[in-house]
Amino acid sequence: MLRRILICLLPIGLLLPVALIEAQQAKKVPRIGYISVASPSVVLARVEAFRHGLRELGYVKGKSIVIEYRYAEGNRYRLPDLIAELIRLKVDVVLSAGGEVTRAAKEATRTIPIVMAFDSDPVGNGFVASLARPGGNVTGLSTVSQDLSGKLLELLQEVVPRLSRVAVIGDSTTPGNAQALKVTEATAAALRVQVHYLDVVGPNDIESAFQDASKAHCDGVLLLPSALLLSQRKELAKLAVKNRLPAIHSRPEYVDAGGLMFYGVDANDLFRRAAVYVDKILKGAKPGDLPVEQPTKFELVINLKAAKQIGLTTPPNVLARADRVIK
Repeated sequence: MLRRILICLLPIGLLLPVALIEAQQAKKVPRIGYISVASPSVVLARVEAFRHGLRELGYVKGKSIVIEYRYAEGNRYRLPDLIAELIRLKVDVVLSAGGEVTRAAKEATRTIPIVMAFDSDPVGNGFVASLARPGGNVTGLSTVSQDLSGKLLELLQEVVPRLSRVAVIGDSTTPGNAQALKVTEATAAALRVQVHYLDVVGPNDIESAFQDASKAHCDGVLLLPSALLLSQRKELAKLAVKNRLPAIHSRPEYVDAGGLMFYGVDANDLFRRAAVYVDKILKGAKPGDLPVEQPTKFELVINLKAAKQIGLTTPPNVLARADRVIK
């Protein structure tokens, strides 16, 4: 009888370790590494948009998904160390909030999937082979902001009808800066506007750039996408008022900080859509097989308070097109 009982229990005993292993595997919660050059306060709305996207897909924070946040606080040189931390944590996916982050992450790992929440020119920056077939471990969303820089100049000319010379302020170390400048120059030539490019690679260059723009008799300022410039957005707004220079920006945070005008991609929508990429990858899709998508939502934001401070009257036809007006 004892022998029969042992024989009956043997299969159960053999199956128990397998069941325990399966239970342990089932309990494993996917881990996402979210990394940004900016400080948390700057990108709070974008982070929430990403979380919202995950919630829409059924993920529950802390239960079915864990997010590790890393912020460079405006210092791009911290990125390699922050990404190394995420790699040590063995994250399943890296969510990259910008071209500088994508570049640093791609240099650090060829195996961990990287989802770009946004990038101005993924192909030109060497992050993907093509938009349709990215290849490698990077995919996500493109902002086509290098092409938008031409539209920014057109809008600036609508607000400043006598615009004949514009100061274009950018950061040559930012991926996509060179292409955005080329597009701006091409548009400027068509509009018969002279471009005065000013390279800002450190916080100490900002005030001197505005002084240079003023001395060059520029009629307005166009700021190209840059994490460095974004981190100094309040200072930029003050300098624009001080030098009475109408400025158009590539991010809405500049306008919220006192800048004059923004036109571009709805970044919150991109971060919400980035959650879809993360979900697909966690379910087994290869990033190299997921096409890079383009933006579908754009917005125009105007700060009338800033316009008043520099003595500028915003044309009614421009105001009518604004999605948001700050008074």
